[in-house]
Amino acid sequence: MRTTEELGIMLAEDVLKAVAETGDESLVNEINKIVEAASSALQESYMAAVRAQRAEAKAREFLNARLKRARAAQAQKAG
Repeated sequence: MRTTEELGIMLAEDVLKAVAETGDESLVNEINKIVEAASSALQESYMAAVRAQRAEAKAREFLNARLKRARAAQAQKAG
């Protein structure tokens, strides 16, 4: 049996994929309400996973942009 944390992470991943596919940001909150009504522990894990995954995506976007600029600068110096 999976832990509450694992279930929250899996649900967050699926919901964020659905948001990306549909563009419907309200899915996160709608699912949150459904989960909260049944299990506060799962709701906490789900929302923590949503926040963590969104933060990680923003951080990766920043890192990739920074690396792209650095690589372009290196290529310009070299060539």
